[in-house]
Amino acid sequence: MKPSIIFKKEKDDLEKRVNNLNNSLKIFLLFVCIAFSSMYTSAQDTALSGGKKYTIGSLSVSGANSYNEKTVLAFTGLKKGDEIYIPGKKLSEVLEKLWDLGLFSDINFYLTKVEGDVAHLELEIKEVPKLVNVKVRGVKKNKKREKIITDNQLNEGRKVTENLIANTKNNIAKNLRKKGYLNAEAKINTIEVKDSLDQLIGVNMNINVLKGDKVKIKNINIKGNEKLSDAKIRKFMKNTKRKFFLRFWKRSKLIPEDFESDKENIINEYNERGYRDARIVYDSVIKKNENEIDISLKVNEGDRYYFGDISFLGNSAFSDEELSRLMGIKKGDPYNGVLFQEKIADNSKPDAQDLTNLYQNNGYLFSRIVPVETKIYNDTIDYEIRIREGKIAYFDEVLITGNDRTNDNVIYRNLLTRPGQQYSRQAIMSTIRELGQLGFFDAEQLQPKIKNPDPKEGTLDIEFPVVETGSSQIELQGGYGGGGFIGTLGLRFNNFSIRNIFNKEAYKPVPMGDGQSISIRAQASQSFRVYSLSFVEPWLGGRKPVQLSVSLSQTTQFLFNPFTRRADTDRKFSISGISVGFAKRLQIPDRYFTFSSAVSFQHFNLDNFNVGLFRFPNGTSNNLAFTLGLTRDNTFSNPIYPKGGSRFGITAKFTLPYSAFDNRDWKQISEDREEALANNDEEELARIDQVRFDWLEFYKIKFNAEWFNKLYDDLVLRSNVEFGFLGAYNADRGVPPFERFFVGGDGLAGVTLDGREVIRLRGYPNQSIIPRTRSNVSEETFNDGATIYNKFTLELRYPITLNPSASIYALTFMEGGAAFDNFKDFSPFELSRSAGLGLRIFMPAFGLLGIDFGYGFDPIPGTNLGPNGWETHFIIGQQF
Repeated sequence: MKPSIIFKKEKDDLEKRVNNLNNSLKIFLLFVCIAFSSMYTSAQDTALSGGKKYTIGSLSVSGANSYNEKTVLAFTGLKKGDEIYIPGKKLSEVLEKLWDLGLFSDINFYLTKVEGDVAHLELEIKEVPKLVNVKVRGVKKNKKREKIITDNQLNEGRKVTENLIANTKNNIAKNLRKKGYLNAEAKINTIEVKDSLDQLIGVNMNINVLKGDKVKIKNINIKGNEKLSDAKIRKFMKNTKRKFFLRFWKRSKLIPEDFESDKENIINEYNERGYRDARIVYDSVIKKNENEIDISLKVNEGDRYYFGDISFLGNSAFSDEELSRLMGIKKGDPYNGVLFQEKIADNSKPDAQDLTNLYQNNGYLFSRIVPVETKIYNDTIDYEIRIREGKIAYFDEVLITGNDRTNDNVIYRNLLTRPGQQYSRQAIMSTIRELGQLGFFDAEQLQPKIKNPDPKEGTLDIEFPVVETGSSQIELQGGYGGGGFIGTLGLRFNNFSIRNIFNKEAYKPVPMGDGQSISIRAQASQSFRVYSLSFVEPWLGGRKPVQLSVSLSQTTQFLFNPFTRRADTDRKFSISGISVGFAKRLQIPDRYFTFSSAVSFQHFNLDNFNVGLFRFPNGTSNNLAFTLGLTRDNTFSNPIYPKGGSRFGITAKFTLPYSAFDNRDWKQISEDREEALANNDEEELARIDQVRFDWLEFYKIKFNAEWFNKLYDDLVLRSNVEFGFLGAYNADRGVPPFERFFVGGDGLAGVTLDGREVIRLRGYPNQSIIPRTRSNVSEETFNDGATIYNKFTLELRYPITLNPSASIYALTFMEGGAAFDNFKDFSPFELSRSAGLGLRIFMPAFGLLGIDFGYGFDPIPGTNLGPNGWETHFIIGQQF
């Protein structure tokens, strides 16, 4: 009800008189009041229509329950002694002010008494009722009912206005229409709730949701098209499809927003083919019945155009030839408006090869590039690209905010934007990537802010706000393999500060802030024990990105009997190791390359321990190995969920070629071993193998390539190729029993500190993919490993949430892998294939957690039991 002013000298007396009048007189007086009220409230000055000036003698409030009188009077701004005109502009403004608060459903001013030029006023208000309870009908699931209440903010105590009711109805109907319920509506009624004293408390809201049946698109009719077929135009409509019983990935429902987007897609496709004047003349939706509609479109294609001359004006930093080469558009090419705009500025790709980025990456922050059609003749269009270069810009202040735990120097050393440095958009994007890859900050919230740009001085400031995430992780892992239950406990402290390790005040709960990492890990089952400690300093000396890594490890493996399923702790194999590595980021060919090197030493000690690949149960062996690696990683920002870029890596691990200078006759030693094998002479075999493996001799090459391609929205395709080869310098000496590849499963059952590579292949049991040329399958054979492997993976990922407290994404995959004993048998596409789906959850405190369900399409090599079928894999602290 609109607010009004009612004039009344004696309110109570007037009410008594009106009650005694007949109905006709009442109606007459009502029209008179309305006429006077409308006339006075439309006054535009303080004394319109003969308004008289009064002094307020008193001002009272009636009808207020939730607010005391002083509060309401404070809202009016009126007080005793104020001079006002009645009727007048002041009272009208007060009424409008109170109405705009949205707290009252009815407002009236009454003139209760007049004494000369003193007026006594009463403000009568009716409060908007509060919401007490909400009931939703017509929706089956509790979660959906709760979502309606949450989305419309129908919380207890909210003011129930007509606007709230109308918006709630519209929102419910709109959301249902997005799901194909075009006839959906919501009916809402309110019921007053009163207390025991008959005082109004508020209202209950009853929402009745009427979804109706889903309305599907039966036909999409196209008219006016000659250059493009109906089928092609329908194909351009990515989200608006006809009803088809085999289409299950895209429903045939009409969503207005998607329909508008699809119409733009049609015009864009025409533009890309040269039809720059193409337009949709009209579109209509025809209701066939309650469940089906037809869509009709009429297209005016227009004529096909071609590019004419493209000239440049205002460019001094780059020549016409350079700009033309980057544009890549020649005279006579079919007109493509979409491509032309992308060559000017492609907003969908921050690192696109376009004119805007060319200038932005070379300091011209204040440049402007405007294409202008200068001439259209026949079917040809000439363009002039007008460029205003402006001054070259330089960074003045570079700020980091939001880091409470990470020391400033750790962040600043990773910045590619420095004070005094020439502005570069690419440098800003690379800085975002560098900070995201650190793993200390929420990569999704790294949004730089350009501040104080000054075109006259050619300067700007830039701020990188960071949101820190948890940097420490606990690894708790359990699984079956290697003879029984395997338990793992690990602690990894990222962003560690070793210089503060003796500073008690720095423990929060551990010393942090210097970007180092330290990890402690213990793994055990009835058949082995593993302990390891590693430390990584990413910036040795603090000036250059030279990474130092040091690791120590101790492994004890007990002889496991596959028949009794028990381990003999008196028969063991111990490995002690140390490794020191260095890695340096390169600038050539580009800054995404890293060269790494490492030297490692392992001492093997066998105590009454015998396995198939070597025959000395008691003795020692040593492994001094060198590793060189070259990697390139330009994946985008978030290391947990990369949305683009690629990773490539090739590593070579090798020992010295001892057999080339130890003056031993390895051909004769090999022949002696064959003879001992034939005679089953275990003592001689032990002697010979002790000689063969006193110092391990081998070389190992590994290659890995990984691509991340954003397909749609945040849907990402991950493609992966892996290859590994273990070889020997001397065929007579042979490949050692360590450093081999074990393919299959989730990798939880592997003891990797003897150098073996556990290659995870979903859909198959752990370490089950043996070379297919092996005819006899046994427990011993499964543990031998292979010297060659390859693996291919295609994985579709879609994020559920990328919140730093818990990043979650779902995936589906297809992959295949194989293992071989030598290149003679190598057949890269003779694979054990699988497919399935999974889920990943990354929490800073626990690392990566997940589960995969994989179906193996092929039998386990060495068996003829048909497809392996479904396998469940638990992923804890690792990635595929």
